[in-house]
Amino acid sequence: MAIQPVTHTRLHLPGTAPTAERPVRLVARDLDASELLAAHHHAWGQVTYALDGVVRVTVGSTTWIVPPQRAIWIPAHARHEVVTLEKARLRALYVQADAAPFQGKRCEVLEVTPLLRELVVALSQAEAGGPREAMLSTLILDELARSATLPICVALPEEKRLRTLCEMLIAEPASALTLEDWATRVGASGRTLARLFERELGMSFSQWRQQVRLAHAAPLIARGLPLSRVAAELGYASQSAFSAMFKKTFGQSPTAFFARGEN
Repeated sequence: MAIQPVTHTRLHLPGTAPTAERPVRLVARDLDASELLAAHHHAWGQVTYALDGVVRVTVGSTTWIVPPQRAIWIPAHARHEVVTLEKARLRALYVQADAAPFQGKRCEVLEVTPLLRELVVALSQAEAGGPREAMLSTLILDELARSATLPICVALPEEKRLRTLCEMLIAEPASALTLEDWATRVGASGRTLARLFERELGMSFSQWRQQVRLAHAAPLIARGLPLSRVAAELGYASQSAFSAMFKKTFGQSPTAFFARGEN
């Protein structure tokens, strides 16, 4: 029997924990925009993935903006929250600790191949505990282990005023406000904020803003927007300026980079 998606954000659903006999379990949620899965953790690893829609995943002091061509691996015991930035069909794969495809405590951004996507869809339709579920689980674990990992993330600070600034800029990535402008909004001097950026995030305000804008690029490109529109949406003066910054950061043009997960 196919798994029926839930449409709520209650945590710790009964009967979904992975086991040695069923090392991969799928939890399906169909959620509207701006829904929150509050911060929580599991004794098992998790792949957070949306068949469609865009989600934001935050683990500790790092956040990711995740379109359908990407997924986030979250190791066991890592406290995480998920926010839907638009209507999304969220699919979480719970992975038993001994079967985890990645070692260590670091989260990973994964390319989702067409094969992995179809395996996730097939798992949602397989008979619970049956031989097909077992075979699909084995294939999913193998495909996850082969997935390319990507250096796309945005670091978050602890200091309250700087955190407020960062959250507002994540919500408004195209904003042209200067650091002094933001300082007025959050009740600190520009000099203080500049010191906080270096101390807590190890980079300048402009460098951090570039990371935010590049993180927002993936969902926009996934929607099929032309690069000129993406550049404008993210506050770049031109498509060439956006492409140059993207290539400087990732070593590839935006077109080449995002085509990798479609092959």
